[in-house]
Amino acid sequence: MLTTFYKLRVIMELEDFVKKFAGCFNHTNAAQFKPSTSFRGLDEWGSMMALIVIAMVDADYGKTVTSEDLKNADTIESLFQIVKTK
Repeated sequence: MLTTFYKLRVIMELEDFVKKFAGCFNHTNAAQFKPSTSFRGLDEWGSMMALIVIAMVDADYGKTVTSEDLKNADTIESLFQIVKTK
């Protein structure tokens, strides 16, 4: 039972992270944002978006991600995993 609860909690945290990540973007359709989305391939992604995402993580999660962390993340979910380990 505890394992099921933990899995649901992680899924909900990931979904929340994806929504917050998507909220950083102004011109990209929200339907494009999934845990498996390769965010660096989005048309709107660039250095300004990287700074906005870094600021979102700091404000919403109280954690610091670096440009190196963003380079090491392939997908939104992999960035979420990096944030969780900080």
